[in-house]
Amino acid sequence: MREDGIINKIRGGVVDACRIWAEEMRQTVRDEGVLIFFILVPLLYPLLYSWIYNNEVVRDVPVVVVDNSRTAMSREFVRHCDASPDVRVLCYASDMDEARALLSRQVVKGIYYLPSDFSTRLNRMEQTAVSVYCDMSLMLTYKAVYQTAMSVALDMNSQLQVKVAGNTTDREDLVTTSPMAVTPVPMFNPSGGYGSFILPAVLMLILQQTLVLGIGLSAGTARERNRYQDLIPFSRSYQGMFRIVMGKAMCYFMIYAVLGSYLSMIVPRLFHFVVLAEPSVLLAIMLPYIFASIFFGMAVSCMVRYRENVMLLVVFASVPLLFLSGVSWPQSNMPWYWECFSWLFPSTFGIRAYVRVNTLGASLYDVAFEYRALWVQAAAYFLLACLVYRHQIIQSRRHALDRLDYIRRRREVKRRLRERAARK
Repeated sequence: MREDGIINKIRGGVVDACRIWAEEMRQTVRDEGVLIFFILVPLLYPLLYSWIYNNEVVRDVPVVVVDNSRTAMSREFVRHCDASPDVRVLCYASDMDEARALLSRQVVKGIYYLPSDFSTRLNRMEQTAVSVYCDMSLMLTYKAVYQTAMSVALDMNSQLQVKVAGNTTDREDLVTTSPMAVTPVPMFNPSGGYGSFILPAVLMLILQQTLVLGIGLSAGTARERNRYQDLIPFSRSYQGMFRIVMGKAMCYFMIYAVLGSYLSMIVPRLFHFVVLAEPSVLLAIMLPYIFASIFFGMAVSCMVRYRENVMLLVVFASVPLLFLSGVSWPQSNMPWYWECFSWLFPSTFGIRAYVRVNTLGASLYDVAFEYRALWVQAAAYFLLACLVYRHQIIQSRRHALDRLDYIRRRREVKRRLRERAARK
């Protein structure tokens, strides 16, 4: 008899979880806001972001030259800069005030300033300087303007060394200019582009943030529709925390199992970004990451009182979470308290694991720490979500009992009034 009772409870819990899953799926399809965050944003935003950065690098960045030297050597420096693929000399300026005016109007992105004693100091075997002023509002243009000036300066330095050395063979000239040969080999990002660098991290962050936004929006809708602004309704199917969490999680997992595959496998290949991971390894990483993000979103949804709150709460945190992941800023240079704070979010370990596996060609063994951390987060946030919904069940029962007691007292008052009227 006891075993039959346990089996019946399990069967009833599974049936209730399926009912909650069906209801959550129905509400998701009907709610336009949830559909936008669950479907449209994960589908379209990565395409837009990837298309914007698909060129990887910038070419022919316009610069203005202030040449106070007006000599053959200064013209040679400017000519070499203009011949590079990254920089285009748009015009010359008579002084720095005119050049700054062009830069402030965004006509040019940088200024090359050559002093009047540029050639004189070089002919005296003295060190001279070329001043480079860059627009720092965009790092790609800064990189193009600054690195072009550096490359041209190093090349002209080599030519001057050869002239001074007085060598008799080409081999001696080569040893003079390059005593130690350095062959740079860009690994994992051959073009040195911005897209291959930042896009994998953004894709993983989009997955977490849209999940949390959609779950929070659904929670806000549920509270607004409830008379007492409870997160869950007072219903027979919603009387167990495990069945509620599992029913909702099944709905979200069915949607994001497809979107996670799309974001991690299809989008990088569409735009020819670096893809080195095996599908089986990506699947192993994405499984705990999606579960951790789902349960994290369900735990956070308890703080959402209105639909608009989730936008202020989640969208604001997107850029800080990208920095905390260690992609744009070295993880080793973060203060310990920020590093500990970053461990609260699934995106931290999800981004690190995905970038190392997909872009750097790491194996699952190489990201074992991040892989285990994601499973720990999934388990921890599952328990937290259960506790949150347990509290919501108690609140829903309390409000239902208060309402029932109010109805009973109201009926009792009406009954006494009718009896009093009958006596009269």
